[in-house]
Amino acid sequence: MLLLNSFLFCGLICLISQIILDNTKLTPGHITSILVVIGAFLDSFSLYDKIIVKVGGGAMVPITSFGHSLVHGALAEANHLGIMGIVAGMFDLTAAGITSAIIFSFFFALIFKPKN
Repeated sequence: MLLLNSFLFCGLICLISQIILDNTKLTPGHITSILVVIGAFLDSFSLYDKIIVKVGGGAMVPITSFGHSLVHGALAEANHLGIMGIVAGMFDLTAAGITSAIIFSFFFALIFKPKN
């Protein structure tokens, strides 16, 4: 059942994003930003953790989990280090994803040529 819930959660996020993309003048960048903010908003009220328990790993795949990771790390480190922990915590949980995106982008840019 967890696999089905995971699949349905990811599919629902994709469905909502596609409906917004088709029916508004928002760009994919706008929609991505909105989803990050929604994930951050849900985590600030501890709702995203409840979604993860019900849905499993499917909640960690979409872009909403990036907002969740930013806020989750910031709040965790703020409890330990105070105000300076907010900045440190945001990058603590997301550093691996950001670093891998930069490294893979660099290597793909070396291998492939962009089309005009």
